[in-house]
Amino acid sequence: MAHSDFRTPRLHVAGPLAEGARIALDRDQANYLLAVLRLDAGAAVLVFDGTSGEFRARVEPTGKRGADLVVEARTRPQPPVPDLLWLFAPLKHARLDYMVQKAVEMGVGRIRPVITRHTQATRVNVERMRANVVEAAEQCGVLHVPPVEAEERLERVLDRFPEDEPGRRLIFCDEGEDTTNPTATLTALGRGPVAVLIGPEGGFAEEERRRLRALPFVTPIPLGPRILRADTAAVVALTMIQATIGDW
Repeated sequence: MAHSDFRTPRLHVAGPLAEGARIALDRDQANYLLAVLRLDAGAAVLVFDGTSGEFRARVEPTGKRGADLVVEARTRPQPPVPDLLWLFAPLKHARLDYMVQKAVEMGVGRIRPVITRHTQATRVNVERMRANVVEAAEQCGVLHVPPVEAEERLERVLDRFPEDEPGRRLIFCDEGEDTTNPTATLTALGRGPVAVLIGPEGGFAEEERRRLRALPFVTPIPLGPRILRADTAAVVALTMIQATIGDW
């Protein structure tokens, strides 16, 4: 894997990117580079668009507060898109921000909020989630920017899952599992496309658990002997999946 440069400022921009391209920055991006970071003309910035890889660019101020970036050499190629779908019941405010950022760092390929019986968040702010995805990718050297899909009710997702995601296993984090160690179950699955489902703060309703456990494409796993908060459970589940059958 190509080494990431964490000393040079990094910015997600609209693509496609290529050597010699000129990128007109919006007001917020220009303000960040010129006023917050206080970069001078010619300063280096790393840019990525989620599909073209990463490039080094140089700052060219335009007027008093504007700036363009002139793209120079490619620094890292675009890796394959991670084949890990993350389904979760949205939380409120800061804990949701944290969970989305950690999912990006852990290498999810797509993000889809699902509404369960006990989901407490009354409104799903997809644009805020997308902003957190970009921020995490910028800060952690991630080149793939996972799309945030529109929320759906869990029942609808399960109805369409075999058609929408053919061949994909759905890993269901079930606090009611009899065992406490998920390693053996995950290892037995082997490699292949998977999705992971994280429940809400109040847990899954009993009828949701019964339906999930009855579906042939669902594999339930435990997350240890302790009850975890939903945001902690997301990090633990993604860690276990990536370490046993993922890209670690």
